[in-house]
Amino acid sequence: QVHLVESGGGSVQSGGSLRLSCAASGYTWSRFCMAWFRQVSGIKREGVAAIDNYGGIRYSDSVKGRFTISQDNAKNTLSLEMNSLKPEDTAMYYCAADETCPAYLLLREGNYNYWGQGTQVTVSS
Repeated sequence: QVHLVESGGGSVQSGGSLRLSCAASGYTWSRFCMAWFRQVSGIKREGVAAIDNYGGIRYSDSVKGRFTISQDNAKNTLSLEMNSLKPEDTAMYYCAADETCPAYLLLREGNYNYWGQGTQVTVSS
């Protein structure tokens, strides 16, 4: 059974940094693509960064140049380094995974069947 657990969220001032982690278990790590999504209450989840099973990476325009997605294959861990944080980055952040990874769906919520419980990020001005 696929199990994803996020950690690393918290509160930070505008311009600060946070690093999110997602510990994954229950599947063959190398066969899955993974992504980070975020959601503000009442609004659809937004894909912010994704990595496919060949190491290809995609970012949303809203975080490009500020966020960096990476994975540690030895530890089955996905990370999201977030720099130059802005108040509009405030959201619940979710880790997601799936076996099917067409490039045009990497940042689409509907592509992913497995989700973590989320970790809150709050950026104050």
